[in-house]
Amino acid sequence: MIRWWISALQLTELFVSSIVHLLYGFYIFSSAVAGDLSQVLNEYFFKPNVNVIEVKQEPPYVPTAKPTIDANTLPPIVLVHGIFGFGKGKLGGLSYFAGAEKKDERVLVPDLGSLTSIYDRARELFYYLKGGKVDYGEEHSKACGHSQFGRVYEQGHYPEWDEDHPIHFVGHSAGAQVVRVLQQMLADKAFKGYENTSENWVLSITSLSGAFNGTTRTYLDGMQPEDGRTMKPICLLQLCRIGVIIYDWLDIVWLKDYYNFGFDHFNMSWKKMGIRGLLDCLMGNTGPFASGDWILPDLTIQGSLQLNCHLQTFPNTYYFSYATKRTRKIMGITLPFSIFGIHPLLFIRVLQMTQWRQPPDVPPPYKGYRDEDWWDNDGALNTISMTHPRLPIEHPSCYVVNDSDCQPLQPGIWYYKIVEADHIFFIVNRERAGVQFDLIYDSIFERCRKLVFRKNLPTLPDQSHH
Repeated sequence: MIRWWISALQLTELFVSSIVHLLYGFYIFSSAVAGDLSQVLNEYFFKPNVNVIEVKQEPPYVPTAKPTIDANTLPPIVLVHGIFGFGKGKLGGLSYFAGAEKKDERVLVPDLGSLTSIYDRARELFYYLKGGKVDYGEEHSKACGHSQFGRVYEQGHYPEWDEDHPIHFVGHSAGAQVVRVLQQMLADKAFKGYENTSENWVLSITSLSGAFNGTTRTYLDGMQPEDGRTMKPICLLQLCRIGVIIYDWLDIVWLKDYYNFGFDHFNMSWKKMGIRGLLDCLMGNTGPFASGDWILPDLTIQGSLQLNCHLQTFPNTYYFSYATKRTRKIMGITLPFSIFGIHPLLFIRVLQMTQWRQPPDVPPPYKGYRDEDWWDNDGALNTISMTHPRLPIEHPSCYVVNDSDCQPLQPGIWYYKIVEADHIFFIVNRERAGVQFDLIYDSIFERCRKLVFRKNLPTLPDQSHH
C-alpha cells in the first residue's frame, strides 16, 4: 500500500511539473509572438506621415580634451545563454538577458543549441565568432552519430579574435561551463586550421549562476544517479525528449527559425529519416538522447566531474562568479526562503533539492560527498556548484564580501559572491529583478571595460550596495 501511495505522489508531482513547465514555455513563446505582432501592427497603423527636411548644422565647438577610447577598439562582451536559452534573432524581439546587452556598445549574444551538449555548443561559439562552417570534429561526430559539419557563418561576428584582440565572456547557467570548455579548446589548439589559438584569447569570464560542478536537479528531473547518463523510464526528461524529437522531425521552417533546440546536425527531419527514423529515435536507438550527446548528462555531478578533469583555470584570465540561492537554514533545517521571491517554475524544485538524499544503494559521485553540502540551491543549481570549479580538484578562489578586500584583482583566481536570488533572476524578466538587475549588470560591464589590457591590474568597481 505504501508503495502505491509513493507511486501516486510521484506521478502527481510529474503531472504538476509538466504542466508548470509547459505553461511557462507557452508564456515565453506567446510573449515573443505578441511582442512581434504588436511591433508590426504599430508600424503599419502608425506610420509617420511627415516630410522631414534635413537641416545641416555646424558641429558645436568642443574644447580640446584628452582622446577617448574608440568603442570599436574595445574587446567585445559575449553573453552566452544557458539551457533552453536563445540568442539574438530567436523568439522575435525577446531578450534572454532581459535587455542587458543594451548596456554596452559592443555586446554579442550568440544563439547556440539550447539542448545540445556543452562540447557542441563550445564548437558553435568559436565559429560564431571567427566565422566559417561549424566543425564538431571527426572523431566526436562519429562517436555521437551526427554530421561533422553544421551551420555556416559567412561572416564571423569578431573575425579578428586572437591573443591581441581577446574577448570578455559572461555566461549564464550552463553557458558559463561552455565558455570554460571553449577556453580549454583554445589552449589545446583543438580547431583545425587555427593552430595559433591559446587560452589568452579569453580576457575574462563572468559566471551568472554557473553550472560548474553539476546539479542534483538532474536526478529529480529524471537522470539516473547511478551513472548520470541514462534516464528513468517515466520522468519529466522523457516527456521533454519525446517533444524535442517530434519538434525536430516535423521540421517546420518558420517555427525552427523562431526557436531551435540545436539538433540540426543529427538530421532528425522527416525529410532525412522518415517514419522509421522517427520510431528509432523515440525508441531510444538513435539521436542525441541515445548517444548522450546533449546537455543533461553534462549537468549531472558525474558528467561535470568528467568535464572538469580536463578544464583548467588559466593564469592570465580574470574569473568572476555570482552564485545564487533561495534557501535558508532554520533551526538546522535547510528550507526555501522568501516564497514570493521564487519563480513558480522553480518553487517545487527548490523544496525538493533541499531534501535531496543520495540513494543508499548508489555509490557517492565523489570522495567526501555529503548530502547537506548540496542542499542550498536556486531551484535549478546547487549553490556549491556555482561558486567556482571545485570537483574533482578545487581551483583557486576568493569569497568576496567587501570588494576592497580583494584589491588589486589577480588573474587566475575565481572571485565569487553569493546573491539571494533564484536561477532565472538574471534573465528574461528585468522588472522582476528590480534595481539589483541593473546594479549587477552595470558592475559587470564596468569591470569588463576596466579590464581592457592584461598588463594593468585594475580594481573591482564599488559594488558594496549590492
